[in-house]
Amino acid sequence: MDNFEKEVIPDESWEKARPEKLPSPAYWPFFLALGLAFLVWGMLTTWIIGVVGLLIFIIALARWINLLRHEGE
Repeated sequence: MDNFEKEVIPDESWEKARPEKLPSPAYWPFFLALGLAFLVWGMLTTWIIGVVGLLIFIIALARWINLLRHEGE
């Protein structure tokens, strides 16, 4: 038990963890997964649900890529 309770003292040669500032949360991965779920569900049921899923998937993918491209600005 004593081995796990030792305090770690930072050395001068240590660097700070990166990234120092965390990115803002993105909701587009959720919509990407939702579009994929609708797409698969549409394959099993009717083509209308599949088309809606494909549209959601394409829009979410484009928005997420755009968000990642402009994140550092």
